[in-house]
Amino acid sequence: MTMDALPALLNSDFLSRQGLSWAVFFLSLCVVTVAHRTLFRLFKRKADLMPGVFDAALLQTVSTPTLFIFLWMVVAVFGHLQFAGHALAGAFGKLNALLLIVSVAWFAIKLVRAGVSYVRKTIDLKAADNLRARKSLTQLMVFQAIADTLIVIFALIFCLLTFDTGRSIGVSLLTSAGIIGVVVGFAAQKSLGLVLAGLQIAITQPIRLDDVVVVEGEWGRIEEITLTYVVVKIWDARRLVLPVTYFLEHPFQNWTRTSADILGTVFLYLNYDAPVNTMRAELKRMVEGNPDWDGRVANIQITDTAERYQLARILVSSSDSSKNWNLRVAVREQMIAFLNAHAPGAFVRAQISLEPVPSPATVR
Repeated sequence: MTMDALPALLNSDFLSRQGLSWAVFFLSLCVVTVAHRTLFRLFKRKADLMPGVFDAALLQTVSTPTLFIFLWMVVAVFGHLQFAGHALAGAFGKLNALLLIVSVAWFAIKLVRAGVSYVRKTIDLKAADNLRARKSLTQLMVFQAIADTLIVIFALIFCLLTFDTGRSIGVSLLTSAGIIGVVVGFAAQKSLGLVLAGLQIAITQPIRLDDVVVVEGEWGRIEEITLTYVVVKIWDARRLVLPVTYFLEHPFQNWTRTSADILGTVFLYLNYDAPVNTMRAELKRMVEGNPDWDGRVANIQITDTAERYQLARILVSSSDSSKNWNLRVAVREQMIAFLNAHAPGAFVRAQISLEPVPSPATVR
């Protein structure tokens, strides 16, 4: 090819068609992007005027994956028209297939999370009796994790199946499924055990989100439950992270297993002449003016005796553990102040003998 033939080639119909097709392609991408944004803005205005938050949340969640799918459609059409009969047609087709699989998986995950977000807004954890709400929320979060995991696994499988080597690997795996199953079973025993334990917790629910528990000597609330671990928010804002199998293999206290109602105790060591009946009347007066008392139980009982003291147990009830903690603190402080003011000798005091100890010679 001579230099004189180059201008003729550059001005050929082939390059003109190529330039026009690429210009149309980029113009189509811009038009689709602008149309998508405009359409979703219109939908958002409509959703803001409607009651509820589901429509707005759904639009915000699926907006980007939807744009990605629309752009993929433009790329797929362009590639089919542009590379038809070309050597790159096969590679471009596989790339399109991979993009489609990833787009659909992304859209499915976003759709699941939008549905979960909507259901979560219908669950009222601040209700006085939120047992049913905590059950529903626990199952919802665990099954969301299951759905996300399955979507990712199937997406990876379909991506591998787009390649010839992926199909051959699949056939090899099927022919040697027995050996591989045994090897994987031993290698992933703990991981599979954690996943199965997470499913068991979601179904049987020995714990639920926002349950009040005592684990490893720590008092806290269940903050997060996944397929593999559980996060307990300790009362002082620390986080205790435990594997899900812990709650199936170790004993623990669940203060809100069937209801949030709870009884709390305050122990006082008193002399035998302490005015217990007067204390009972004072306790009634204390709790009746306290909003943390639920009106069920308020009593004082002598639960133990010793040589120098009697043990008084103050029993008070509340609608949940947080209120009961505050109620017990208030009752303890006020009862101590009451006894110091009206019965100063009610509390046990250590008695020290000042008599001289006889010497060994004197004992003989």
